[in-house]
Amino acid sequence: MKSPQRILPGPGQASVWDYPRPPCVEAFDGAIRIIFNGVEIAHTLRAKRVLETSHPPVYYLPPDDIRMACLQAHHETSVCEWKGGARYFTVAVGDQIAERVAWSYPVPTPAFLLIKDHIAFFASPMDGCYVRDELVVPQPGDFYGGWITKDIVGPFKGTPGTMHW
Repeated sequence: MKSPQRILPGPGQASVWDYPRPPCVEAFDGAIRIIFNGVEIAHTLRAKRVLETSHPPVYYLPPDDIRMACLQAHHETSVCEWKGGARYFTVAVGDQIAERVAWSYPVPTPAFLLIKDHIAFFASPMDGCYVRDELVVPQPGDFYGGWITKDIVGPFKGTPGTMHW
């Protein structure tokens, strides 16, 4: 398999190829908003983000800044080699339901305690996910949940043929 070619970042941009592996978690100092079925279901200034080589950031929001009445526990779980066991949520607002579109780590590994019980969302099923008022582009594919903004460049893992980069 041919190695991906890192895109050179422009002024004010970062390359996801400069993000660490194993991934890291850090506090994020901007506003994050999520809209589903015309309703703002989350708005926070206290997000955390996970940065990992070849991936756009994944933003984790504290439950106090989410309309938790819009989330229902989903029966599926998974395990991340870095973060630990994940649980999933379905989002329901009015007559719209999106299955298994959010997740959290109730008992993360020690390196990821900052995201304990915080919740991340796939951007594609939402009406809009915003980072500092910028509408994000969902990470390609159905497996990863990164949010692409104008201040990062790829190539991004998730498109066909990138599973084993």
